[in-house]
Amino acid sequence: MKTKRLLLSLSLVSASVIAALAQGQPPDATRTPGVQGGQDPNRAAFVAARCKNPPPAPAARGGGGGRAGAGGAPAPATATEDYAVAAIPGVLAAGARWKLVWEDKGNNADGPVGMDDGSLWIAQNDKSDVVRIDKDGKATVIYTDTFTGGAIAANKKGQAFIGERALNQAIWLLKPQRTLFANTYKGEPFDCLGAGVLNDMTADSKGGVYFTMGGVYYANPKGEVMGRFGAIGGNGIILSPDEKTLYVTGRLMGATPPAGVTGNGGLVAFDVQADGSLTNERQFAWAGGDGSAVDKDGRIYTTTGGGGGGGVAVISPKGELLGTIPVPRSLISVAFGGTDKKLLYGVAIRDVQIFSIPTIAQGLKGRPK
Repeated sequence: MKTKRLLLSLSLVSASVIAALAQGQPPDATRTPGVQGGQDPNRAAFVAARCKNPPPAPAARGGGGGRAGAGGAPAPATATEDYAVAAIPGVLAAGARWKLVWEDKGNNADGPVGMDDGSLWIAQNDKSDVVRIDKDGKATVIYTDTFTGGAIAANKKGQAFIGERALNQAIWLLKPQRTLFANTYKGEPFDCLGAGVLNDMTADSKGGVYFTMGGVYYANPKGEVMGRFGAIGGNGIILSPDEKTLYVTGRLMGATPPAGVTGNGGLVAFDVQADGSLTNERQFAWAGGDGSAVDKDGRIYTTTGGGGGGGVAVISPKGELLGTIPVPRSLISVAFGGTDKKLLYGVAIRDVQIFSIPTIAQGLKGRPK
């Protein structure tokens, strides 16, 4: 009996040690948690020593970690706005309402991913944490020490990745084990690509990751990075359900919008090749600005800003604008979640608020728990 108790005790201790080890990453003196690479005071020396052609220093900006690619001070919290939801056939019922699920003071919360157990994972840029919000709105920190982790991606293989924005930017694998996935391009650190940050990501079922960092790139399942693909700088990024098309928010230089279309938002599409490379860059739609999601029928949902015409644009697989879902606050990212994947989550930042709205459309299943 004593032997069994001892073995049980040892197994419990071992499990707790393993859980603790899974939380952190090895210390790295070159990286400053909570500070994006472009704003790190050590950046100039870092790129001078490691880049054949050091990129220029970024423009001065205010605030802390901030929203990647925002340009300027982080967006302040805004008052909740009145809105009325009209029906979008097959997508949303008239009168649907956004529900506040969770909030936190300050900080960022980017790259949300809805897991199959109904939880939502978010990356808190400034705190270097990954937070899991369960179906009842209870939040738990499940990963720490991510070195300004700012976006999450997951695939059907049970893998989850995080894009880390501290100096010496990198993609790390979180699940099934914590390990470095990619941090170099043509033998040099990602920071040699320019002063921007590793922005948004989407993972394919082969084990590779597409990401935007002043351009569109692909890290194959071995962590080898290909690109830059096309001319678009990019921001939000998402694969179609069949993984044959990649969508990136932005507008191609010289692309002429239809009459009546204003602003600079849009969605650019690429064809995905067998090796993960991208071809046939084209302007796909004229709405879109940041984080994006897809449903199982191939419709794309992309944030376009706050009130006064902003919201979440819903775009058909043919590039047609089906409608816009109004929002209570300006959103930076969206993701499908819930146990049936019939909740559309939206992320607002500074202060962070997570909202959800019930949908008729269903998101993709097959994400890790």
